[in-house]
Amino acid sequence: MTPYNLSIFVCSALLLAACSKDSEEPVTPPVHTDPDRIEININPSVDESRATDTAFESGDCVGIYVVNYSSGHAGNLINSGNHVDNMRFRYSSGAWVPDTPIYWLDKETHADFYLYYPYTTITSVTAQPFAVKANQSKEADYKASDFLVGKACDVAPTSGAIDIPANHIMSRIIIELKPGDGFTTASLSNANVAVKVNGIKCSSTVNIATGNATATGEATSVTPLNTNGVYSAIIVPQAVAEGNLITVTVDGRDYNLVKAFTFERAQSHRFTVTLNKTSNGVNVNINPWGDDGVDNGGAAE
Repeated sequence: MTPYNLSIFVCSALLLAACSKDSEEPVTPPVHTDPDRIEININPSVDESRATDTAFESGDCVGIYVVNYSSGHAGNLINSGNHVDNMRFRYSSGAWVPDTPIYWLDKETHADFYLYYPYTTITSVTAQPFAVKANQSKEADYKASDFLVGKACDVAPTSGAIDIPANHIMSRIIIELKPGDGFTTASLSNANVAVKVNGIKCSSTVNIATGNATATGEATSVTPLNTNGVYSAIIVPQAVAEGNLITVTVDGRDYNLVKAFTFERAQSHRFTVTLNKTSNGVNVNINPWGDDGVDNGGAAE
């Protein structure tokens, strides 16, 4: 092989090796070294808010708004024209990465941070449409019904990550079935059982600034997620008029809990339903997430 051909061969080999490496390893983004630009980093935390109740999961995306202070006074969150508008941050490998790096206005200006989950196109920061799933029997649909809002106020410019606690603004119902007269644990576990929560409005509008959700639309029935005999569903906060609040169908026979109930924001309401064949009814004990010491239970025929 001539020296000329050898140098072509070596250069080609090096070029192919470089291309191969580029295709296998991600390109490291450039590091900004401008001392006058401070990049904004975030560290959202979950206050038993995520559908998993523990933490955000890899691939989760949140939206971030940043509203600057002016002359020491907080600004108002608006649909657009904030310092940062609905920047998406994705959770991956233990870090939150924005679609595009964002920066503080300067080294002195404080700001308020607004966070929401799940990320979407926002049409209104004060009345964003959001609907929980009517059928939450699949875990993905149960999780997709969760909505979190967080806020960090009067934050000074820093290169450190901004802690933003995220809180769920929906309500949750947890239903457990217990065998009563005419049932045993074995007969109930072997039966064909279906559970529904009735009279529920699934649509809502969400105010990202205040973290309040308002139920809208027509009422329907919600099918909860069944996890080893424990039924869970995310509910828009609302007051439900007296009626068949919960229907438990066992081998084709309905057992109805007749009750009015108010689903509260950020509360998990537990219903223990005891099924009785002989009385054709259901005995119910309810313990709210924050126990108020009041027995909210009752009987259903």
